[in-house]
Amino acid sequence: MKDIFEQLHDFGLVPVIKITKVENAVPLAKALKEGGLNCAEITFRTSCAKEAIAEITKAVPDMLVGAGTILTPEQADEAIAAGSKFIVSPGLNPRVVKHCLEKGVPVLPGCATPSEVEQALELGLKAVKFFPAEAAGGLNMIKSMSAPYGNLKFMPTGGINEENMLAYLSFNKIIACGGSFMVKDALIDAGNFEEITKLTRSAVMKMLGFKLAHIGINCENKEIATSSAKLICSLFGLNYKEGNKSTFCGSDFELMHTPYYGANGHIAVATNFPDRAKAYLEGQGIEFIEESAGYDDKGNLKVIYLKEEIAGFAIHLVKKA
Repeated sequence: MKDIFEQLHDFGLVPVIKITKVENAVPLAKALKEGGLNCAEITFRTSCAKEAIAEITKAVPDMLVGAGTILTPEQADEAIAAGSKFIVSPGLNPRVVKHCLEKGVPVLPGCATPSEVEQALELGLKAVKFFPAEAAGGLNMIKSMSAPYGNLKFMPTGGINEENMLAYLSFNKIIACGGSFMVKDALIDAGNFEEITKLTRSAVMKMLGFKLAHIGINCENKEIATSSAKLICSLFGLNYKEGNKSTFCGSDFELMHTPYYGANGHIAVATNFPDRAKAYLEGQGIEFIEESAGYDDKGNLKVIYLKEEIAGFAIHLVKKA
């Protein structure tokens, strides 16, 4: 079972939501889920925040719901009682942090300076919110601060949008980005959940960046693979490159020396983040061949095959070059 921080990393994006009418809570949660994000941070800036969290956790029990803008231990208790699985605060209040840790609830206090980061480490935290992200120096500030502080992770929030989120998420010290660009107040208040689903799906797809990498073709033996590859290369002006198990025609076709996954071959789909893409697809009910997974020298997933074939082709995810 993955812990909260691992789950947040898998989602990559955490919608930061202000709910002013409790009747919007469940439709909003369902809109986010349909868009591909099964998580949310409900801010305690409105009187119905606690009730909204309770409604969501009851109606959508598999959604990872956290409470944001928690300023006191009493607010933390209210949020936890309502079903919040994690606590987020704009600043580092030692009383709030200690209270949450004593209750065994993950907490992400806001930190924007090295001194605050050191307080967080002293309290035993492994991850913090970086807030307000863009105003406090953005990704460059996170990179500068993270260097002396080992394995501390950050969740930047404040000024994150669809244009800059990839730069943040590509840095390995960032577990996820918090943002409200797909859940704007006006859309929630208007009950425009269809547009929220659309914006959420757009953000998720941009984060994952799915793109066709190459087509793999199963051949009976190396000789057939070699002759077929040479023909494809000559026809389309592609570079011929022979490997131990396959031969590539440029970067578009891979001719397998012996049959591999898939009745006919495989389709490689590149993604910015194979681990997040795997988690996203698992959320859609897709299963994977775990023994097909390949990792880089840092232990990051770089390739894995889906269990189900499509039209005789196996599908595998691969890390974008």
